Amino acid sequence: QKTVSDQQEKVQEIFKNILSELNQNNIFFINEKDLSHDQGVFVKKYFYERVLPNLVPIMLTNKNKFPYLKDLSVYLAVKLSNSTDPKDFAYSLIRIPTISVSRFLVLPKEKKKTYIIFSDDVIRYCLNDLFFYFDYDIYEAYTIKITRDAELDIDDDISKSLIEKIGTSLKKRKKGKPVRLIYDRDIPEDFLNFILKKMNLGKEDNASPGGRYHNHKDFMNFPEIGKKKHYYPKLPPFRNKHLPLNTSILRVLRNKDIILHYPYQTFNHFLDFLREAAIDPQVIRIGITIYRVAEDSKVINALLNAVRNGKDVTVVVELQARFDEEANIHWSNMLQEEGATVINGVPGMKVHSKLAWVKREEENSTRNYAYVGTGNFHEKTARIYADEGLLTADPRIADDIEKVFDFFKQNYKLHRYEHLIVSPFYMRDHFTDMIENEIELAKQGKDARMILKMNSLIDPEMMAQIYKADRAGVKTDLIIRGIMGLPIDGKKCLKNVTAISIVDKYLEHSRIFLFGNGGDEKMYIASADWMPRNLNRRIEVACPIYDKDIKKELKELLMIQLKDNTKARILDPLLTNKYNNKNKENNFRAQEDYYNYIKKKHHIIMKIYHNPHCAQSREGLRYLEKKGYELEVKKYLTEGITEEELRDIISRSGKKPFDFVRTQEKEYKELYKNRKFTDDEWIKVLAENPRLLQRPIVVNKNRSVLAIPPKEIDKII
Repeated sequence: QKTVSDQQEKVQEIFKNILSELNQNNIFFINEKDLSHDQGVFVKKYFYERVLPNLVPIMLTNKNKFPYLKDLSVYLAVKLSNSTDPKDFAYSLIRIPTISVSRFLVLPKEKKKTYIIFSDDVIRYCLNDLFFYFDYDIYEAYTIKITRDAELDIDDDISKSLIEKIGTSLKKRKKGKPVRLIYDRDIPEDFLNFILKKMNLGKEDNASPGGRYHNHKDFMNFPEIGKKKHYYPKLPPFRNKHLPLNTSILRVLRNKDIILHYPYQTFNHFLDFLREAAIDPQVIRIGITIYRVAEDSKVINALLNAVRNGKDVTVVVELQARFDEEANIHWSNMLQEEGATVINGVPGMKVHSKLAWVKREEENSTRNYAYVGTGNFHEKTARIYADEGLLTADPRIADDIEKVFDFFKQNYKLHRYEHLIVSPFYMRDHFTDMIENEIELAKQGKDARMILKMNSLIDPEMMAQIYKADRAGVKTDLIIRGIMGLPIDGKKCLKNVTAISIVDKYLEHSRIFLFGNGGDEKMYIASADWMPRNLNRRIEVACPIYDKDIKKELKELLMIQLKDNTKARILDPLLTNKYNNKNKENNFRAQEDYYNYIKKKHHIIMKIYHNPHCAQSREGLRYLEKKGYELEVKKYLTEGITEEELRDIISRSGKKPFDFVRTQEKEYKELYKNRKFTDDEWIKVLAENPRLLQRPIVVNKNRSVLAIPPKEIDKII
């Protein structure tokens, strides 16, 4: 109770500091008592038009049963009284609407100042309009919020399906036992006691004082106001350079693996992968695991269309994904009705792995394609969660993923996986063996190294292994965003372990494990943290990274994170968690630096030397625009072209200067036909007479090509 109270105090203090900084930038939060006459008129109009239709006050009496309060909703507890008779008063409850009405109202600017008022205070300002039919003239309103027990109580009735059991349990949870009441600390004692008594709550155990405003999560939908400098710069996600628009992803995967870095790269790549599988006539089966998806999920839509196109679609839907149970029941029913095979998890375990699998008929045989990731198939959270996803047709991985889906269908059969590491069967032992290997290397005096990135580290056995590795001299870097259970105390002083946490614009959600392995580094991405629940009670998958370029990219991510001295905090035994201030002569901010790394590696700007009067040139430009590249268009006839430019273009093409001469031009026939020039002389001729230059020429940072026909451009992608 004290810890929660202390945290509430910290939240209120931080909120006050934020308000103070907003004030310094001419942005002011005001309440109902601060409104000017004009602002009051504006608020009244807004109240009648937008807020009032959503309000239904509930009158409270000693006789009536206390109303059901919705979990995590904010209510105004209102006391109505009469100034002429202190004994004449009444209590009421008003649920503050947040779905149909914004929690924040931006008022008209006054003298270049922006004013904002909470919807709570809009209602407070208009309480006399809401209760006009009573003879009260004093209104006091205090916020309260109830938290209910969210555990699902699933019965053992064998006659019911899991969906039926969870559906019944969800109905019970909505009316679950209240476990906590947060209230405005200014509420009168008698009013608070009345509420607690009616709800059968004890003040000491179940009630926590808070501020005037609750549900700070509503700030996720804060209106865009103020100057651009007040906001993070918008960083658009890049396409992977190997996956331009209108490119067959399956064809690309036949030649190389692809790693996707969210949110730095677009989640549309995965949607394109699913969509292509759904319409490719050679694809016969699709499988996917669903834990959380978006409210209007494009992933589900692609799966439905795959079924309609005659594919054999298997969807493993985890019905017990906390607080997504109801949505997942909905998706299960929808997919089943369309004809998909829906598997509602594995008895006694949660399916938390992030897998997709495609089987395609090719050359009198079949081939598996797969995706394995660290985050959910959720296009909205993919914009704010930092995750990794591997697309592959490598049979070592893709064939093992097919085995995982076989297990989902027949979970009484235990498979042996050659390359994937699957919990709860093999993951703990495998990572223990990897740590033991580093320990042996350290004992032999060889370099021993681990970088372990995850959300939470609290598994006792895995922490014991890290202690053991530390004593052996294994250098270990931990990047733990959430719960860190490894106490660095005097008795178990960790000399070779460093631990940081990065909390920044994006939620660090990926799990990446790197082991030195005597120079032959082993790397894995995974859906699992090192927690007992992940290693013992969940179907999780860790996937080895075999592609050298991808391994290099992911290692670069880890090294960039370890250099962070702006948003990284050092996890220490005293829990002070101070910022890492090393090397402050240079500022390193991991998320920005990794974005720039991805930009440099994957952001392709195509430059086209374009003649708008030439049909071939126009056709080449249209082809590039259709591919979706960022374009630099140079109209060389009017802008000119230098000898240096030409030399660079020609050297990147692997051709000779004469190959770029339009021999069909009249000028060529009259002046240059049958004449012999050196390469340098032809370059000079083309620079002086750009009309003689073949077009269009397309250049990227590595190569150039004469785009006749336009598909020649694909050679430099």
